[in-house]
Amino acid sequence: MRRSLYRLCGVLALLLGVAGALLPLLPTTPFLILAAWFFARSHPEWEERLLAHPQAGPAIRAWRDHGAIPLVAKWLATVLMGISVLGSGLLLAEPWRYVPLAAAAVVLLWMWSRPSR
Repeated sequence: MRRSLYRLCGVLALLLGVAGALLPLLPTTPFLILAAWFFARSHPEWEERLLAHPQAGPAIRAWRDHGAIPLVAKWLATVLMGISVLGSGLLLAEPWRYVPLAAAAVVLLWMWSRPSR
């Protein structure tokens, strides 16, 4: 039963990761890392396919082995969060315009504290 639940969660995380590759506000790599974690416990062959993927595999292995985030991903996330914060600053009302700024600041501080690979 647990294995089936892990497999279902892995498939859902994988689908969210694929959707994140197409939608600008949904992250891809965190969902693929989560899918690999679920597949490691339910379907090792699917985990190996994710780890062997030419684009996703290195990022998943870097996170798994070293807790590292690729430098290019850090810069891309910083730029995209900056654009989001600027847009929300222009579009949201006074008390709410600071929420995205605070969230982005917390995420960016955490992200830049992680090692790069």
